[in-house]
Amino acid sequence: MNQTAPIKRKRGRPPKASSAEYRDTRQELITAGLAVLTEKGYSYTGIDEILRKAGVPKGSFYHYFDNKESFGRILIEAYGRYFAGKLDRWFRDSSLSPLQRLGAFVEDAKAGMEKFEFRRGCLIGNLGQEMTALPDAFRALLQDVFRDWERRTAEVLREAQQAGEIAAHTQCDQMAHFFWIGWEGAVLRAKLDQSPQPLDQFTEGFLSLLQGN
Repeated sequence: MNQTAPIKRKRGRPPKASSAEYRDTRQELITAGLAVLTEKGYSYTGIDEILRKAGVPKGSFYHYFDNKESFGRILIEAYGRYFAGKLDRWFRDSSLSPLQRLGAFVEDAKAGMEKFEFRRGCLIGNLGQEMTALPDAFRALLQDVFRDWERRTAEVLREAQQAGEIAAHTQCDQMAHFFWIGWEGAVLRAKLDQSPQPLDQFTEGFLSLLQGN
């Protein structure tokens, strides 16, 4: 009886998949990458670790992404969109006053950090701290994400002005910029202390500043 010889596949290239399977596997790698980089950072994360977490065969990474740098750019953009969605969920909640919306965002962030035992912080903030060791192309991407978050925050602060929660002379764009500078520092300290207290302390100080207390 003749036996059919096994088909040899090119090394490093997975079996041909449907468009849906391709998208699903690619998304699994992005999801795994976000989880690992949010906890460990870019410089200390290897491709093999992401492949293991995603359950994708070793050698398949370059079928979906050109290299680690292009993967990093995609992760920055994906995290920016994901977090913008979280901001919108709270900042556009008309059942709350504008400053209550800001407080709700803080409570959600605290719950998220506690869920992962303060091992994870903000991917954008983490990468910003690594910037001297990262591809220079990441700099503009990270700045764009922060500017987008600041714009959304400034909008809710302007609503707080209109509602009389903060003074009419408040410079909302400047205060939104200040919020994200301080918030990222508070997230870093929360990871260090393994406690939500730095987030509470920063938020209390920021609201007091806004309200002139």
